[in-house]
Amino acid sequence: MKLWTSGPQGDETPVVTVDGRDYDASSVTGEFGPAFFAAGGLETLREKALAGELPEFAPETGARLGSPLGRPQALICIGQNYAAHAAESGSEPPERPIIFFKHPNTVAGPDDTAFIPRGSEKTDWEVELGLVIGRPASYLSSREEAAEAIAGYVVANDLSERTFQIEHSGGQWSKGKVAPGFSPLGPYFVTADEFDPHNANLRSWVNGEPRQDSNTADMIFSVEDIVLDLSQYMQLEPGDIVLTGTPEGVALSGRFPYLRAGDVVEIEIEGLGRQRQEFVQA
Repeated sequence: MKLWTSGPQGDETPVVTVDGRDYDASSVTGEFGPAFFAAGGLETLREKALAGELPEFAPETGARLGSPLGRPQALICIGQNYAAHAAESGSEPPERPIIFFKHPNTVAGPDDTAFIPRGSEKTDWEVELGLVIGRPASYLSSREEAAEAIAGYVVANDLSERTFQIEHSGGQWSKGKVAPGFSPLGPYFVTADEFDPHNANLRSWVNGEPRQDSNTADMIFSVEDIVLDLSQYMQLEPGDIVLTGTPEGVALSGRFPYLRAGDVVEIEIEGLGRQRQEFVQA
């Protein structure tokens, strides 16, 4: 099952795709956010769609795709979760998951215009697998419990400003991660039963030139490892989003130039869809 939204920013229609057919989910929820997941919205949508209780949806030609997920209570990120990316960042692979947080207003649609922050010289791209928490998770005891807490998955671009992240943050990364719109999500949220997070290709391009090309099998910490670890330090809530790290091939490596106004970034994850952002100066 897929969740997605269509329409102008702030007035998107929530849509669910079941067995290849698109349905308007407005009668069930206004957005696919924390309240939706906490109330068992996925099961309700599936039941109503299969029972013929939802109207079919046909998007207008050229309609904007919004973020498939409403703003979360928490947007948690994992750093250096691919060994080659850790190496290009000048670090050894971590022994435990490294975490930082992004502000919820960084969430944007998959193809929305993206902004180079004021004063930025080092805006960077990062294709990432995002997971969404479907139930409260605290002090989990096994990977199996962690897997059960994951509602599904989404493509994310963990946009970053490296000078803000490294030189201005005093050892904490978030200053370089929290500009508005710095977390484009989508085009789809795909439920956990329809996606294998352990073997999916991740790719990115800048102005049509390949940058990243890897597979989630190269993660240091699996999605289950991440959720299990996080649950020992915080209570994860329904609708929380966790970005699970990026592979090598970013500008921070020194092999590629940083982004400038007019550049176009495209990212995709096999089975989850593709994004495209054109960058302008803020």
